[in-house]
Amino acid sequence: MTDEILNRLMRLHPKLIDLELGRIERLLADVGSPHLRLPPVVHVAGTNGKGSLVAYLRAMAEAAGYRVHVYTSPHLVRFNERIRVAGELISDDMLEDVLTEAEQANREQPITFFEITTVSAFLAFARVPADLAVLEVGMGGRNDTTNVVEPALSAITPIGYDHTSFLGDTLEKIAAEKAGILKRTVPAVIGRQREASAGVIAARAAELAVPLFRMGREWQVRPTATGFRYDSDFLGVDLPAPALVGAHQIDNAATAVACIERLRTAQFRIDDAAIRKGLASVEWPARLQKLTRGPLVDALPPASELWLDGGHNEDCGIVLARQAAEWAKEPAALPLYLIFGMLTTKDASGFLRPLGRHARTARAVPIVGHAAYAPQEACARAAEVGLDCVPANDIGAALEDLLVTQPAPMRILICGSLYLAGEVLARNG
Repeated sequence: MTDEILNRLMRLHPKLIDLELGRIERLLADVGSPHLRLPPVVHVAGTNGKGSLVAYLRAMAEAAGYRVHVYTSPHLVRFNERIRVAGELISDDMLEDVLTEAEQANREQPITFFEITTVSAFLAFARVPADLAVLEVGMGGRNDTTNVVEPALSAITPIGYDHTSFLGDTLEKIAAEKAGILKRTVPAVIGRQREASAGVIAARAAELAVPLFRMGREWQVRPTATGFRYDSDFLGVDLPAPALVGAHQIDNAATAVACIERLRTAQFRIDDAAIRKGLASVEWPARLQKLTRGPLVDALPPASELWLDGGHNEDCGIVLARQAAEWAKEPAALPLYLIFGMLTTKDASGFLRPLGRHARTARAVPIVGHAAYAPQEACARAAEVGLDCVPANDIGAALEDLLVTQPAPMRILICGSLYLAGEVLARNG
């Protein structure tokens, strides 16, 4: 029944991106303004690392015994993944109830799919007690559908080039949109930024008297042999490496620690032990995730590895290239092969350019149900950056072709899109 409602909403309110707040403000008022009845909110914007930051915050707060609502997007396999109510994925029954209420209140007036489902999430959150709500911005910030809340804390992760047709074609323009989540006098934690982005954020913060807590200024992070060191004026602590893979996760984890430090001033009792437990227990699928079981893994030759990542812009390509360089340092390093698919709104060449230097060859696949590059066109983008590429009809065909044509053992990285990652996770069970 829930799938029927979601499909109907998708047809009635297509997933068109139209950044403005009037429609959701109307519908929220019509359903009793649930966004004003949430527990303290951490509102997270940025280009890269938003989801990881949300995952760390949830893990650390829950390790301290707090109940946490979480709203993220997109989902990988099931829509329920977007809405976590007091620590649990929303049930089908509750999801059906809030979707139906939002749909009926909307009375078929113009609204986007993301807007009506965000209202549904707020309805669910307002009805179940929790101690904290962590909300991830869908796109941008200033006019994002989630930007109707009054947060206790704002956070902005690294800003890069993505969604340029909506947010602007310069870092300054994109940063201005992201900084739109800042609220007057509400503290903000800022992750690592390029100079252009940092300047825009600082200027907006000054206008709103926002206390900034910035990486490299008010707090510092330094990798160590066993993890990382976090330092600010009031906290200095050595912490273990996070469970999520990749050097970039040190920054994401440290940004979460900075958020926890700010929440402590708001009377949240999240001690260093809870931070450590959260770092060890955090889960966030399709972010440099090693698949360890399932039919796709079972099909690989012995000693081979299958990895999955949903990153899809140039900065994500740089991050993956850094990890590939680390893999290459291993004593018995496995050759790296790519399977990728990307939406046509993404810069495929920019994503592949840094990563392609580390891969022997690639296979390009379609992404069913989305406006994605056809495999032949994706291979043309790969060729532009010197990466040998062969088109394939789907994930299964791409894997089979690599297994037949390339020597074993091997390391295969499936990447380029969260939608493709969701398809892989569903296929792999």
